[in-house]
Amino acid sequence: MVARTSLWLDRLDARALATDGGAGPSAELADPHDVVVVGAGLTGLTTALLLARAGWSVVVVESRWVGAGTTGRSTAKVSLLQGTRLSSMARRHPEPVQESYLEGSREGMDWLLRYCDEHGVAYQRRPAVTYATTGPGLVRVDEEMRVAERLGLPVEWRDELELPVAVVGAVELADQAQLDPMDVLAALAEDVVARGGRIVDRARVLGAHREPAGTYVVRTTRGDTRADTVVLATGAPVLDRGGFFGRLQARRSYALACQAPGDLPPGMYLSSDGDTRSVRSTPVVAAGESTADAGAMLLVGGAGHVTGRGGPTGAHVRRLTRWTERHFPGAVVTHAWSAQDYASSDGLPLVGRLVPTNGRVLFASGYDKWGMTTAVAAALVMAAELLGDHPPRWAADWRPWRPRELVRGAGTVARWNAEVGVRLASDWLRPWPAVAERPTPPEGQGRIERARFRHPEAVCTVGGVTRRVSGVCTHLGGIVTWNDAERSWDCPLHGSRFDATGSPLEGPATKPLEPTEPAQPPRRRQVPGMDAPSPTPAD
Repeated sequence: MVARTSLWLDRLDARALATDGGAGPSAELADPHDVVVVGAGLTGLTTALLLARAGWSVVVVESRWVGAGTTGRSTAKVSLLQGTRLSSMARRHPEPVQESYLEGSREGMDWLLRYCDEHGVAYQRRPAVTYATTGPGLVRVDEEMRVAERLGLPVEWRDELELPVAVVGAVELADQAQLDPMDVLAALAEDVVARGGRIVDRARVLGAHREPAGTYVVRTTRGDTRADTVVLATGAPVLDRGGFFGRLQARRSYALACQAPGDLPPGMYLSSDGDTRSVRSTPVVAAGESTADAGAMLLVGGAGHVTGRGGPTGAHVRRLTRWTERHFPGAVVTHAWSAQDYASSDGLPLVGRLVPTNGRVLFASGYDKWGMTTAVAAALVMAAELLGDHPPRWAADWRPWRPRELVRGAGTVARWNAEVGVRLASDWLRPWPAVAERPTPPEGQGRIERARFRHPEAVCTVGGVTRRVSGVCTHLGGIVTWNDAERSWDCPLHGSRFDATGSPLEGPATKPLEPTEPAQPPRRRQVPGMDAPSPTPAD
Protein backbone atom coordinates (compact mmCIF):
# COMPACT_ATOMS: atom_id res chain seq x y z
CA MET A 1 0.00 0.00 0.00
CA VAL A 2 1.38 3.40 -0.99
CA ALA A 3 1.45 6.02 1.77
CA ARG A 4 0.03 9.40 0.74
CA THR A 5 2.57 11.38 2.71
CA SER A 6 6.23 12.24 2.35
CA LEU A 7 8.83 9.71 3.44
CA TRP A 8 10.20 12.31 5.86
CA LEU A 9 6.88 12.94 7.59
CA ASP A 10 6.20 9.22 7.77
CA ARG A 11 9.56 8.58 9.43
CA LEU A 12 9.03 11.14 12.18
CA ASP A 13 5.81 12.00 13.96
CA ALA A 14 6.04 15.76 13.49
CA ARG A 15 3.06 16.27 15.77
CA ALA A 16 5.15 15.01 18.69
CA LEU A 17 7.88 17.63 18.28
CA ALA A 18 8.55 20.45 20.73
CA THR A 19 5.12 22.07 20.46
CA ASP A 20 2.15 22.51 22.74
CA GLY A 21 0.42 19.63 20.95
CA GLY A 22 -2.64 21.59 19.95
CA ALA A 23 -4.24 21.05 23.36
CA GLY A 24 -6.92 23.73 23.56
CA PRO A 25 -6.51 27.51 23.95
CA SER A 26 -2.86 28.19 24.50
CA ALA A 27 -1.48 30.24 27.39
CA GLU A 28 1.77 30.51 25.44
CA LEU A 29 -0.09 32.07 22.54
CA ALA A 30 -1.93 34.58 24.73
CA ASP A 31 1.22 36.08 26.24
CA PRO A 32 2.73 39.22 24.58
CA HIS A 33 5.89 38.51 22.58
CA ASP A 34 8.58 40.44 20.79
CA VAL A 35 7.85 38.55 17.56
CA VAL A 36 5.25 36.19 16.14
CA VAL A 37 6.68 33.91 13.45
CA VAL A 38 3.96 32.42 11.24
CA GLY A 39 4.98 29.05 9.81
CA ALA A 40 7.08 26.23 11.29
CA GLY A 41 9.13 25.24 8.27
CA LEU A 42 12.82 25.87 7.68
CA THR A 43 12.40 29.64 7.19
CA GLY A 44 10.23 30.12 10.26
CA LEU A 45 12.18 27.96 12.69
CA THR A 46 15.57 29.32 11.61
CA THR A 47 14.32 32.90 11.98
CA ALA A 48 12.82 32.08 15.37
CA LEU A 49 16.08 30.53 16.55
CA LEU A 50 18.21 33.48 15.44
CA LEU A 51 15.93 35.90 17.30
CA ALA A 52 15.68 33.68 20.39
CA ARG A 53 19.48 33.52 20.50
CA ALA A 54 19.46 37.33 20.67
CA GLY A 55 17.15 37.24 23.69
CA TRP A 56 13.85 37.99 21.94
CA SER A 57 10.59 36.53 23.19
CA VAL A 58 9.44 34.36 20.28
CA VAL A 59 6.29 32.40 19.48
CA VAL A 60 6.00 30.31 16.30
CA VAL A 61 2.42 29.82 15.11
CA GLU A 62 1.77 26.92 12.74
CA SER A 63 -1.58 26.09 11.14
CA ARG A 64 -0.89 22.34 11.10
CA TRP A 65 2.32 20.92 12.57
CA VAL A 66 6.07 21.37 12.20
CA GLY A 67 7.16 20.56 8.65
CA ALA A 68 3.64 20.06 7.31
CA GLY A 69 4.29 22.49 4.47
CA THR A 70 6.98 22.59 1.81
CA THR A 71 10.00 21.75 3.99
CA GLY A 72 8.64 18.38 5.10
CA ARG A 73 7.76 17.52 1.50
CA SER A 74 10.92 18.62 -0.31
CA THR A 75 13.57 16.43 -1.93
CA ALA A 76 16.00 18.15 0.49
CA LYS A 77 18.99 18.77 -1.76
CA VAL A 78 21.42 21.31 -0.33
CA SER A 79 23.29 22.49 -3.41
CA LEU A 80 24.70 25.49 -5.25
CA LEU A 81 24.12 23.77 -8.59
CA GLN A 82 20.35 24.03 -8.89
CA GLY A 83 19.28 22.54 -12.18
CA THR A 84 19.48 25.39 -14.71
CA ARG A 85 18.69 28.18 -12.25
CA LEU A 86 21.95 30.08 -12.69
CA SER A 87 21.69 30.22 -16.47
CA SER A 88 18.02 31.17 -16.23
CA MET A 89 19.03 34.02 -13.94
CA ALA A 90 21.80 35.07 -16.30
CA ARG A 91 19.26 35.66 -19.06
CA ARG A 92 17.37 38.13 -16.85
CA HIS A 93 19.93 39.79 -14.60
CA PRO A 94 23.40 41.33 -14.82
CA GLU A 95 26.35 39.43 -13.40
CA PRO A 96 26.45 41.25 -10.02
CA VAL A 97 22.89 40.09 -9.34
CA GLN A 98 23.78 36.53 -10.31
CA GLU A 99 26.68 36.72 -7.87
CA SER A 100 24.36 37.99 -5.13
CA TYR A 101 22.06 35.01 -5.57
CA LEU A 102 24.95 32.55 -5.49
CA GLU A 103 26.56 34.25 -2.51
CA GLY A 104 23.33 34.16 -0.53
CA SER A 105 22.79 30.49 -1.40
CA ARG A 106 26.34 29.68 -0.30
CA GLU A 107 25.86 31.47 3.01
CA GLY A 108 22.59 29.63 3.60
CA MET A 109 24.18 26.28 2.77
CA ASP A 110 27.20 26.90 5.00
CA TRP A 111 25.03 27.94 7.97
CA LEU A 112 22.74 24.91 7.59
CA LEU A 113 25.53 22.32 7.34
CA ARG A 114 27.43 23.94 10.19
CA TYR A 115 24.28 23.76 12.32
CA CYS A 116 23.87 20.08 11.39
CA ASP A 117 27.47 19.39 12.44
CA GLU A 118 26.99 21.16 15.77
CA HIS A 119 23.72 19.40 16.59
CA GLY A 120 24.39 15.90 15.32
CA VAL A 121 22.00 16.07 12.37
CA ALA A 122 23.05 13.53 9.75
CA TYR A 123 23.61 14.51 6.14
CA GLN A 124 25.46 12.97 3.23
CA ARG A 125 27.92 14.66 0.92
CA ARG A 126 26.97 14.00 -2.71
CA PRO A 127 27.76 15.49 -6.11
CA ALA A 128 24.95 17.55 -7.65
CA VAL A 129 24.36 16.85 -11.35
CA THR A 130 22.27 18.63 -13.97
CA TYR A 131 21.80 16.28 -16.93
CA ALA A 132 20.15 16.30 -20.34
CA THR A 133 18.45 13.55 -22.34
CA THR A 134 17.40 15.70 -25.31
CA GLY A 135 18.96 18.22 -27.67
CA PRO A 136 17.19 21.24 -26.14
CA GLY A 137 18.14 19.99 -22.69
CA LEU A 138 21.78 19.70 -23.78
CA VAL A 139 21.78 23.35 -24.84
CA ARG A 140 20.54 24.32 -21.39
CA VAL A 141 23.14 22.16 -19.63
CA ASP A 142 25.92 23.70 -21.68
CA GLU A 143 24.68 27.18 -20.82
CA GLU A 144 24.49 26.27 -17.12
CA MET A 145 28.08 25.01 -17.27
CA ARG A 146 29.35 28.26 -18.76
CA VAL A 147 27.49 30.48 -16.28
CA ALA A 148 28.57 28.37 -13.29
CA GLU A 149 32.22 28.53 -14.39
CA ARG A 150 32.01 32.29 -14.86
CA LEU A 151 30.64 32.64 -11.32
CA GLY A 152 33.50 30.58 -9.91
CA LEU A 153 31.85 27.22 -9.20
CA PRO A 154 34.25 24.26 -9.78
CA VAL A 155 31.90 22.39 -12.09
CA GLU A 156 32.94 19.59 -14.44
CA TRP A 157 31.45 18.20 -17.64
CA ARG A 158 30.24 14.60 -17.79
CA ASP A 159 29.36 12.61 -20.91
CA GLU A 160 28.27 9.57 -18.89
CA LEU A 161 26.62 9.10 -15.50
CA GLU A 162 25.96 6.26 -13.08
CA LEU A 163 22.29 6.76 -13.83
CA PRO A 164 20.14 4.28 -15.82
CA VAL A 165 19.06 7.01 -18.21
CA ALA A 166 20.31 7.77 -21.73
CA VAL A 167 22.21 10.99 -21.02
CA VAL A 168 23.62 13.23 -23.77
CA GLY A 169 25.56 15.51 -21.42
CA ALA A 170 25.75 16.70 -17.83
CA VAL A 171 27.40 19.22 -15.53
CA GLU A 172 28.51 18.14 -12.05
CA LEU A 173 29.40 20.02 -8.86
CA ALA A 174 31.13 17.92 -6.21
CA ASP A 175 30.74 18.01 -2.42
CA GLN A 176 27.14 19.16 -2.12
CA ALA A 177 24.74 17.64 0.43
CA GLN A 178 21.44 15.88 1.01
CA LEU A 179 19.53 15.21 4.23
CA ASP A 180 16.24 14.36 5.88
CA PRO A 181 14.57 17.78 6.33
CA MET A 182 12.54 16.63 9.33
CA ASP A 183 15.76 15.84 11.21
CA VAL A 184 16.76 19.48 10.77
CA LEU A 185 13.35 20.81 11.81
CA ALA A 186 13.32 18.59 14.89
CA ALA A 187 16.70 19.98 15.99
CA LEU A 188 15.62 23.56 15.30
CA ALA A 189 12.33 23.14 17.16
CA GLU A 190 14.08 21.70 20.20
CA ASP A 191 16.64 24.52 20.09
CA VAL A 192 13.97 27.23 19.87
CA VAL A 193 12.11 25.84 22.89
CA ALA A 194 15.34 25.37 24.86
CA ARG A 195 16.02 29.10 24.39
CA GLY A 196 12.62 30.11 25.74
CA GLY A 197 10.66 30.21 22.51
CA ARG A 198 7.20 28.70 22.02
CA ILE A 199 5.84 26.66 19.11
CA VAL A 200 2.05 26.58 18.92
CA ASP A 201 0.62 24.24 16.32
CA ARG A 202 -2.89 23.85 14.90
CA ALA A 203 -3.35 27.62 15.14
CA ARG A 204 -4.22 29.09 11.74
CA VAL A 205 -3.67 32.84 11.39
CA LEU A 206 -6.84 34.67 10.33
CA GLY A 207 -5.54 38.23 10.22
CA ALA A 208 -3.66 40.95 12.06
CA HIS A 209 -4.06 44.62 12.84
CA ARG A 210 -1.85 47.27 14.36
CA GLU A 211 -2.92 48.98 17.55
CA PRO A 212 -2.35 52.72 18.07
CA ALA A 213 0.64 51.93 20.30
CA GLY A 214 2.26 50.04 17.43
CA THR A 215 1.75 46.51 18.75
CA TYR A 216 0.30 43.93 16.35
CA VAL A 217 -2.67 41.80 17.34
CA VAL A 218 -2.48 38.52 15.45
CA ARG A 219 -5.79 36.65 15.27
CA THR A 220 -5.70 32.84 15.07
CA THR A 221 -8.15 29.98 15.34
CA ARG A 222 -6.85 29.43 18.88
CA GLY A 223 -7.07 32.97 20.10
CA ASP A 224 -5.20 36.26 19.75
CA THR A 225 -1.63 37.16 20.57
CA ARG A 226 0.26 40.43 20.59
CA ALA A 227 3.75 41.18 19.33
CA ASP A 228 5.88 44.09 18.22
CA THR A 229 6.90 42.26 15.03
CA VAL A 230 5.41 39.67 12.67
CA VAL A 231 7.40 37.38 10.36
CA LEU A 232 5.46 35.54 7.64
CA ALA A 233 7.20 32.29 6.71
CA THR A 234 4.26 30.74 4.88
CA GLY A 235 5.32 30.66 1.21
CA ALA A 236 2.54 32.99 0.09
CA PRO A 237 2.09 35.83 2.61
CA VAL A 238 -1.18 35.16 4.45
CA LEU A 239 -1.40 38.84 5.50
CA ASP A 240 -0.88 40.07 1.97
CA ARG A 241 -1.07 43.85 1.93
CA GLY A 242 1.55 44.13 -0.80
CA GLY A 243 -0.29 42.25 -3.54
CA PHE A 244 2.32 39.52 -3.64
CA PHE A 245 -0.25 36.91 -4.62
CA GLY A 246 -0.07 38.57 -8.06
CA ARG A 247 3.75 38.63 -8.08
CA LEU A 248 4.19 34.96 -7.19
CA GLN A 249 3.15 31.81 -9.01
CA ALA A 250 2.29 28.68 -7.00
CA ARG A 251 3.63 25.45 -8.47
CA ARG A 252 3.19 21.83 -7.43
CA SER A 253 5.60 19.00 -8.07
CA TYR A 254 5.52 15.34 -7.12
CA ALA A 255 7.82 12.83 -5.47
CA LEU A 256 8.00 9.08 -4.94
CA ALA A 257 9.96 7.04 -2.42
CA CYS A 258 10.76 3.54 -3.62
CA GLN A 259 12.41 0.34 -2.55
CA ALA A 260 14.64 -0.52 -5.49
CA PRO A 261 16.95 -3.50 -6.04
CA GLY A 262 20.67 -3.14 -6.67
CA ASP A 263 23.00 -0.21 -6.17
CA LEU A 264 21.37 3.20 -6.38
CA PRO A 265 22.91 6.17 -8.23
CA PRO A 266 25.55 7.88 -6.05
CA GLY A 267 24.63 11.52 -6.70
CA MET A 268 21.77 14.02 -6.71
CA TYR A 269 20.43 14.41 -10.23
CA LEU A 270 18.07 16.87 -11.91
CA SER A 271 17.27 16.91 -15.60
CA SER A 272 17.25 20.03 -17.75
CA ASP A 273 14.56 18.73 -20.11
CA GLY A 274 11.05 20.11 -20.36
CA ASP A 275 9.50 17.53 -18.04
CA THR A 276 12.15 17.47 -15.33
CA ARG A 277 13.16 14.44 -13.27
CA SER A 278 14.92 14.54 -9.91
CA VAL A 279 16.73 11.47 -8.58
CA ARG A 280 18.53 10.85 -5.28
CA SER A 281 18.76 8.15 -2.63
CA THR A 282 18.34 8.35 1.13
CA PRO A 283 19.74 6.07 3.85
CA VAL A 284 17.37 3.86 5.79
CA VAL A 285 18.78 3.23 9.26
CA ALA A 286 17.09 0.57 11.34
CA ALA A 287 17.09 0.72 15.14
CA GLY A 288 20.54 -0.11 16.45
CA GLU A 289 22.20 0.26 13.06
CA SER A 290 24.93 2.70 12.16
CA THR A 291 24.74 4.86 9.05
CA ALA A 292 27.50 2.77 7.50
CA ASP A 293 25.25 -0.32 7.70
CA ALA A 294 22.17 1.44 6.40
CA GLY A 295 20.24 0.43 3.35
CA ALA A 296 18.89 3.01 0.94
CA MET A 297 15.69 4.08 -0.74
CA LEU A 298 15.24 5.77 -4.08
CA LEU A 299 13.59 9.20 -4.38
CA VAL A 300 12.24 10.36 -7.74
CA GLY A 301 10.59 13.74 -8.31
CA GLY A 302 9.20 15.91 -11.07
CA ALA A 303 6.01 16.26 -13.17
CA GLY A 304 5.44 19.84 -11.99
CA HIS A 305 2.67 22.25 -12.99
CA VAL A 306 0.95 25.44 -11.85
CA THR A 307 -1.24 24.66 -8.84
CA GLY A 308 -4.82 23.89 -9.80
CA ARG A 309 -4.14 23.93 -13.54
CA GLY A 310 -2.42 20.63 -14.26
CA GLY A 311 -5.47 18.48 -14.94
CA PRO A 312 -6.07 15.34 -12.87
CA THR A 313 -3.19 15.27 -10.41
CA GLY A 314 -3.20 11.50 -10.13
CA ALA A 315 -2.08 11.40 -13.77
CA HIS A 316 1.15 13.19 -12.82
CA VAL A 317 1.86 10.61 -10.12
CA ARG A 318 1.18 7.78 -12.57
CA ARG A 319 3.48 9.35 -15.16
CA LEU A 320 6.24 9.65 -12.58
CA THR A 321 5.64 6.06 -11.48
CA ARG A 322 5.89 4.75 -15.06
CA TRP A 323 9.16 6.63 -15.57
CA THR A 324 10.56 5.13 -12.36
CA GLU A 325 9.52 1.58 -13.24
CA ARG A 326 11.01 1.92 -16.73
CA HIS A 327 14.41 3.16 -15.56
CA PHE A 328 14.59 1.27 -12.25
CA PRO A 329 13.06 -2.16 -12.95
CA GLY A 330 11.76 -3.82 -9.82
CA ALA A 331 11.27 -0.54 -7.92
CA VAL A 332 8.30 -0.63 -5.54
CA VAL A 333 6.71 2.70 -4.64
CA THR A 334 6.12 3.08 -0.89
CA HIS A 335 5.28 6.80 -0.65
CA ALA A 336 3.81 9.34 -3.07
CA TRP A 337 3.37 13.01 -2.25
CA SER A 338 3.59 16.52 -3.65
CA ALA A 339 4.84 19.91 -2.52
CA GLN A 340 4.07 23.54 -3.30
CA ASP A 341 6.71 26.12 -4.15
CA TYR A 342 6.50 29.73 -5.29
CA ALA A 343 8.32 31.43 -8.15
CA SER A 344 8.76 35.20 -8.24
CA SER A 345 8.23 37.30 -11.34
CA ASP A 346 11.95 37.97 -11.88
CA GLY A 347 13.29 34.63 -10.62
CA LEU A 348 14.92 35.98 -7.43
CA PRO A 349 13.77 35.33 -3.85
CA LEU A 350 11.65 37.99 -2.14
CA VAL A 351 12.87 38.64 1.40
CA GLY A 352 12.06 41.67 3.53
CA ARG A 353 9.25 44.11 4.24
CA LEU A 354 5.69 43.22 3.30
CA VAL A 355 5.08 46.92 2.63
CA PRO A 356 8.03 49.26 2.04
CA THR A 357 7.14 51.73 4.81
CA ASN A 358 6.77 49.16 7.60
CA GLY A 359 9.81 47.40 9.00
CA ARG A 360 7.81 45.36 11.51
CA VAL A 361 6.10 42.91 9.16
CA LEU A 362 8.57 40.82 7.15
CA PHE A 363 8.13 37.87 4.82
CA ALA A 364 10.10 35.54 2.58
CA SER A 365 9.05 33.65 -0.55
CA GLY A 366 10.00 32.92 -4.16
CA TYR A 367 12.48 30.10 -3.47
CA ASP A 368 11.37 28.25 -6.63
CA LYS A 369 12.11 24.75 -5.22
CA TRP A 370 15.52 25.56 -3.69
CA GLY A 371 14.49 26.37 -0.14
CA MET A 372 17.08 24.22 1.63
CA THR A 373 19.64 26.94 0.92
CA THR A 374 17.41 29.95 0.27
CA ALA A 375 15.21 29.56 3.35
CA VAL A 376 18.19 29.77 5.68
CA ALA A 377 19.62 32.73 3.76
CA ALA A 378 16.24 34.46 4.03
CA ALA A 379 16.18 33.88 7.79
CA LEU A 380 19.63 35.42 8.11
CA VAL A 381 18.45 38.51 6.23
CA MET A 382 15.25 38.99 8.26
CA ALA A 383 16.99 38.44 11.59
CA ALA A 384 19.68 40.96 10.69
CA GLU A 385 17.08 43.59 9.79
CA LEU A 386 15.06 43.07 12.96
CA LEU A 387 18.12 43.04 15.21
CA GLY A 388 19.52 46.21 13.65
CA ASP A 389 22.60 44.46 12.27
CA HIS A 390 24.11 45.21 8.89
CA PRO A 391 22.44 42.86 6.40
CA PRO A 392 24.66 40.84 4.06
CA ARG A 393 25.76 42.71 0.93
CA TRP A 394 23.83 40.31 -1.30
CA ALA A 395 20.56 40.94 0.56
CA ALA A 396 19.84 44.14 -1.39
CA ASP A 397 19.10 42.09 -4.53
CA TRP A 398 16.58 39.96 -2.62
CA ARG A 399 14.44 42.85 -1.36
CA PRO A 400 10.72 42.62 -2.30
CA TRP A 401 10.48 46.27 -3.39
CA ARG A 402 13.72 46.55 -5.35
CA PRO A 403 13.13 48.66 -8.50
CA ARG A 404 14.78 46.04 -10.70
CA GLU A 405 12.24 43.39 -9.68
CA LEU A 406 9.30 45.73 -10.26
CA VAL A 407 10.57 46.66 -13.75
CA ARG A 408 12.05 43.38 -14.99
CA GLY A 409 9.19 41.33 -13.58
CA ALA A 410 6.42 43.59 -14.91
CA GLY A 411 5.92 41.59 -18.11
CA THR A 412 5.74 38.30 -16.24
CA VAL A 413 3.32 39.75 -13.67
CA ALA A 414 1.10 41.05 -16.46
CA ARG A 415 1.09 37.65 -18.17
CA TRP A 416 0.38 35.76 -14.94
CA ASN A 417 -2.49 38.04 -14.03
CA ALA A 418 -3.94 37.87 -17.53
CA GLU A 419 -3.94 34.07 -17.22
CA VAL A 420 -5.65 34.39 -13.83
CA GLY A 421 -8.32 36.69 -15.29
CA VAL A 422 -9.04 34.35 -18.18
CA ARG A 423 -9.25 31.35 -15.87
CA LEU A 424 -11.53 33.17 -13.42
CA ALA A 425 -13.96 34.23 -16.15
CA SER A 426 -13.99 30.93 -18.02
CA ASP A 427 -14.61 28.88 -14.87
CA TRP A 428 -17.54 31.03 -13.81
CA LEU A 429 -19.05 30.77 -17.31
CA ARG A 430 -18.52 27.02 -17.61
CA PRO A 431 -21.76 24.96 -17.70
CA TRP A 432 -21.10 22.88 -14.58
CA PRO A 433 -23.54 20.00 -13.99
CA ALA A 434 -26.39 20.70 -11.62
CA VAL A 435 -26.24 19.47 -8.03
CA ALA A 436 -27.14 15.77 -7.69
CA GLU A 437 -27.31 15.40 -11.47
CA ARG A 438 -24.69 12.64 -11.20
CA PRO A 439 -24.10 9.91 -8.59
CA THR A 440 -22.09 10.63 -5.44
CA PRO A 441 -18.35 10.70 -6.27
CA PRO A 442 -16.54 7.44 -5.49
CA GLU A 443 -13.89 7.25 -2.77
CA GLY A 444 -11.03 9.69 -3.38
CA GLN A 445 -12.85 11.66 -6.09
CA GLY A 446 -14.44 15.10 -6.22
CA ARG A 447 -16.07 17.49 -8.67
CA ILE A 448 -17.70 20.90 -9.01
CA GLU A 449 -21.46 21.15 -9.40
CA ARG A 450 -23.73 24.14 -9.94
CA ALA A 451 -26.01 24.79 -6.98
CA ARG A 452 -28.95 27.16 -6.68
CA PHE A 453 -28.44 30.66 -8.06
CA ARG A 454 -25.51 29.29 -10.14
CA HIS A 455 -23.26 29.06 -7.08
CA PRO A 456 -20.50 26.45 -7.57
CA GLU A 457 -20.47 23.66 -5.02
CA ALA A 458 -17.56 21.30 -4.37
CA VAL A 459 -18.49 17.70 -3.57
CA CYS A 460 -16.03 14.93 -2.71
CA THR A 461 -15.84 11.58 -0.94
CA VAL A 462 -12.88 10.96 1.36
CA GLY A 463 -12.64 8.34 4.10
CA GLY A 464 -16.09 7.07 3.19
CA VAL A 465 -17.70 10.46 3.94
CA THR A 466 -19.21 12.67 1.24
CA ARG A 467 -18.91 16.40 1.89
CA ARG A 468 -20.30 19.43 0.09
CA VAL A 469 -18.65 22.81 0.54
CA SER A 470 -18.58 26.06 -1.37
CA GLY A 471 -16.56 25.71 -4.57
CA VAL A 472 -15.46 29.35 -4.47
CA CYS A 473 -11.99 30.11 -3.09
CA THR A 474 -12.18 32.50 -0.16
CA HIS A 475 -9.16 34.48 -1.38
CA LEU A 476 -10.31 36.08 -4.66
CA GLY A 477 -13.26 34.01 -5.82
CA GLY A 478 -11.67 31.41 -8.08
CA ILE A 479 -13.45 28.11 -8.56
CA VAL A 480 -11.41 25.33 -6.97
CA THR A 481 -10.41 22.07 -8.66
CA TRP A 482 -10.19 18.59 -7.15
CA ASN A 483 -6.67 17.26 -6.48
CA ASP A 484 -7.13 13.48 -6.47
CA ALA A 485 -3.48 12.82 -5.56
CA GLU A 486 -3.62 14.90 -2.35
CA ARG A 487 -7.39 14.70 -1.71
CA SER A 488 -7.68 18.48 -1.61
CA TRP A 489 -9.38 21.41 -3.32
CA ASP A 490 -6.84 23.61 -5.13
CA CYS A 491 -7.45 27.11 -6.48
CA PRO A 492 -6.05 27.69 -9.99
CA LEU A 493 -5.69 31.45 -9.46
CA HIS A 494 -3.10 31.87 -6.69
CA GLY A 495 -2.54 28.39 -5.25
CA SER A 496 -4.74 28.38 -2.15
CA ARG A 497 -5.50 24.83 -1.08
CA PHE A 498 -8.18 23.35 1.18
CA ASP A 499 -8.71 19.87 2.60
CA ALA A 500 -11.82 17.79 1.98
CA THR A 501 -13.65 19.55 4.84
CA GLY A 502 -12.84 22.98 3.38
CA SER A 503 -10.15 23.95 5.92
CA PRO A 504 -7.23 25.94 4.42
CA LEU A 505 -3.98 24.03 3.89
CA GLU A 506 -1.70 26.61 2.26
CA GLY A 507 -1.66 29.62 -0.01
CA PRO A 508 -2.98 33.14 0.61
CA ALA A 509 -6.50 32.10 1.68
CA THR A 510 -7.18 32.18 5.44
CA LYS A 511 -10.92 31.44 5.51
CA PRO A 512 -12.37 27.95 4.94
CA LEU A 513 -14.73 26.82 2.21
CA GLU A 514 -18.04 26.84 4.06
CA PRO A 515 -20.11 23.62 4.10
CA THR A 516 -23.29 23.81 2.02
CA GLU A 517 -24.86 20.82 3.80
CA PRO A 518 -23.87 18.41 6.59
CA ALA A 519 -21.34 15.71 5.74
CA GLN A 520 -22.94 12.44 4.73
CA PRO A 521 -21.54 9.21 6.22
CA PRO A 522 -21.48 6.12 4.03
CA ARG A 523 -24.64 4.12 3.74
CA ARG A 524 -24.45 0.82 5.60
CA ARG A 525 -25.77 -2.25 3.87
CA GLN A 526 -27.94 -4.40 6.09
CA VAL A 527 -27.05 -8.08 5.95
CA PRO A 528 -29.33 -10.54 7.74
CA GLY A 529 -27.84 -11.29 11.10
CA MET A 530 -25.09 -8.64 11.02
CA ASP A 531 -24.14 -5.13 9.99
CA ALA A 532 -21.61 -4.67 7.22
CA PRO A 533 -18.59 -2.60 8.29
CA SER A 534 -18.29 0.94 7.04
CA PRO A 535 -16.03 1.43 4.02
CA THR A 536 -12.45 2.35 4.84
CA PRO A 537 -10.32 4.92 3.00
CA ALA A 538 -8.74 3.62 -0.19
CA ASP A 539 -5.34 4.81 0.93
